[in-house]
Amino acid sequence: MTQTPTGIDQADIAGLRASIRGNVFRPSEEGYATVSFNASVSRRPWAVVDAAGSDDVAAAVAFAAANDMTVAVHATGHGATPTDGRSLLVRTGALDTCEIDPSTRTARVGAGVRWQQVIEAAAQFGLAPLCGSAPGVGVAGFLSGGGIGPLVRSVGVSSDYVRAIEMVTGDGLVRRVSADADPDLFWGCRGGKATLGIVTELEIELLPIAEFYGGAVYFDGADVPSVLAAWQRWTQDLPREASTSIALLRLPDMPGVPPMLAGKLTVAVRYASVADPDTAASTFAPMRAVATPILDAVGTMPYAAVGMIHADPTDPKPAYENGMLLSGLPDDAVRTLLDHVGPEVASPLLLVELRLLGGAFAEQRGPDSAVCHRDAALNMHVVGVLVPPIADIVPGHADRLIGDMSAWATGGRLPNFTASADPERVRSCYDEETAAWLAALALQHDPGGVLAVGQVVR
Repeated sequence: MTQTPTGIDQADIAGLRASIRGNVFRPSEEGYATVSFNASVSRRPWAVVDAAGSDDVAAAVAFAAANDMTVAVHATGHGATPTDGRSLLVRTGALDTCEIDPSTRTARVGAGVRWQQVIEAAAQFGLAPLCGSAPGVGVAGFLSGGGIGPLVRSVGVSSDYVRAIEMVTGDGLVRRVSADADPDLFWGCRGGKATLGIVTELEIELLPIAEFYGGAVYFDGADVPSVLAAWQRWTQDLPREASTSIALLRLPDMPGVPPMLAGKLTVAVRYASVADPDTAASTFAPMRAVATPILDAVGTMPYAAVGMIHADPTDPKPAYENGMLLSGLPDDAVRTLLDHVGPEVASPLLLVELRLLGGAFAEQRGPDSAVCHRDAALNMHVVGVLVPPIADIVPGHADRLIGDMSAWATGGRLPNFTASADPERVRSCYDEETAAWLAALALQHDPGGVLAVGQVVR
């Protein structure tokens, strides 16, 4: 196919503009520029459509289908994949409904809403949405990939708490899907990312969590071997009320980074427990005692501050990401990890995180979904920033680490940690049966392949 659609004249463009309530921007027009959270992702679509509602999304899909184009979506910019000159980019940021119903413990959330907005709205009623580690991420994209958050071992996969989804399929129809209405689409939209359609609104369950015991303790890089070994032992029989991850960090010396963490290797042990505070503190005590912390920020905290556990960056940066699911973390795996990113190595990687799974993550709650690999023990996530002078060496370092750690890999990945449109990586997020059913549903509802762009199964 050519990189730009042919046969489209000014009358067609005028017709597109007339068919929607939002705005349409061509490359030469102010308002066209779209910044992804990963600034290394190139997004140069034929046009940008700012949707004012699901009807605008449907109109954009219909226009694309009529002109042999594809449609990509941009909500908050996280998880973006490249788009080219034969794509329409639909921005859903204006779909900002956020309504809390405390009587049913549910929220109605538009595709342009970020988790922090829902967290703050729900907190007024002592309720909590099951967000990820970064509350600045959009609700729709996160839940379409299943979603694991800081409380994953106690509450499970976040998309298991979705009750209904409003979406636009590749045939241009607006649908409201649930366990009772279009259950196949409801199944696939929870875990299948953008494979089956563009999400415009969701209804999600909220939990009665006002506060919990958690946070992060940071240790000096010299203590990485002992802290990592202790975490490995400690997690072997951790109760399901407790969730944890460990992250080897090389944070830059820049505004916003605490001085004691900047410009050197540190290791963070993240923790969140829904047990009573005394029990939660007692459970975490062995990790506190491993070495002398350089920063201890673990204690009882409001759910509204849940983002402080991981303290993920909020500004766009060019980044390279890779990762995989692990079946376990034996001694040999710990040694391999240290060989690549331990204190004796000048690694250019910003972050290497191991997140403990198991507990409620391993259990399907409610109607079946397309979320796979629930038997994995850990998720490994690797991030490097693509800035001089390390931009050229980051991918190689990340891929070599992943390659050497693959001896303990399950062969699978989680969609929200894949950040790639590579078909092989996308397929690895699913077992064969799930991938085949997603592809069949996509063919049924999008026979022209209008939505066959980005992180989709075909």
